Amino acid sequence: MKSALILIDIQNDYFPGGKMELVGAENAGKNAGSLLNAARQNGILIIHVQHLSTMPDAPFFIPETQGVMIHNCVKPLPGEIVVQKNYPNSFRETNLQEILTKAGIENLVIGGMMTHMCVDATVRAAADLGYQCKLASDACATRDLIWGGETVPAKYVHMSFLSALSGVYAQVLLTADLIPQMKE
Repeated sequence: MKSALILIDIQNDYFPGGKMELVGAENAGKNAGSLLNAARQNGILIIHVQHLSTMPDAPFFIPETQGVMIHNCVKPLPGEIVVQKNYPNSFRETNLQEILTKAGIENLVIGGMMTHMCVDATVRAAADLGYQCKLASDACATRDLIWGGETVPAKYVHMSFLSALSGVYAQVLLTADLIPQMKE
């Protein structure tokens, strides 16, 4: 069964000094880098997903800024695929599914940012399209959210979304447990 690694929105604006810093971005980026190295060593198809904001008053991921660039921890090498998107779901109005179909991909290893938004939307869409998904829980990061006047700490946002995805939509694993499984 052919596999691909999909790294979602690991971009400068999510890291310290960026316009939408996430809790745990540096650690998640480090783990995503480990997944990327394993994929490179094992000949697994690599797809970087890059979000470009199309809103005129967007607070982050503004095209042609440093913030929109893919972070150095997972910097694409020449020849690695970069899919640009404008919505949380990496499949929506992109050629991602076409790339996966053409390559005969059946299994996806996924990491990225933000757990509660683009990672969630992409994993659910991938599972609905029939892909077997493995999500690296520690190669994802998110932020605090506010609901009903209460702040929900990023740790609980992250855990809630991972637990909701686990089982039906994805097998959720730690990077260290996932890397030995990344063989073509």
